[in-house]
Amino acid sequence: MPAPQRIAPHAFAMSGDVLVDDEELATGRFILLHDPAGNDAWGGTFRCVTFARADIEADMAADPVLPSVGWSWLTEALDAYGSAYTAASGSVTVVRSEGFGEMVDDGSSAQIEVRASWTPEMDAPASGTSGHASAWSNLLCAIAGLPPLSPGVIPLQRRRGGR
Repeated sequence: MPAPQRIAPHAFAMSGDVLVDDEELATGRFILLHDPAGNDAWGGTFRCVTFARADIEADMAADPVLPSVGWSWLTEALDAYGSAYTAASGSVTVVRSEGFGEMVDDGSSAQIEVRASWTPEMDAPASGTSGHASAWSNLLCAIAGLPPLSPGVIPLQRRRGGR
């Protein structure tokens, strides 16, 4: 996906979807910003920005701890990949909709969105950005309701076609 051009002199962006049996369970994007001169608001020269969204069960949306759990999915994924960071900020939004009148057949729906940014510590022992991108990938799987993968584990691809 195109990277933002005005936030930092250098930027990389990617988007991803979690698909199971051709059904989209979650979608999101990961953006890495770099300003060699540094940015006081970031507290460094790099900044990771992410967005992740998934449909959830309507009764799950009523759980008052869901936003805190959604935030922990991100921070725990960062920790699991040894991705040191500072200045984390963001929001978790839970939305529930119910159809009425002519839209009653639409029923109810609910979504969770995680919007976050953080400054990766590039001089930490596991420095680099791959762990941060992997943590974002785990966040997508978590909000989709899939179990997280352990760092270093690569899932086997499903075979296409029969034998």
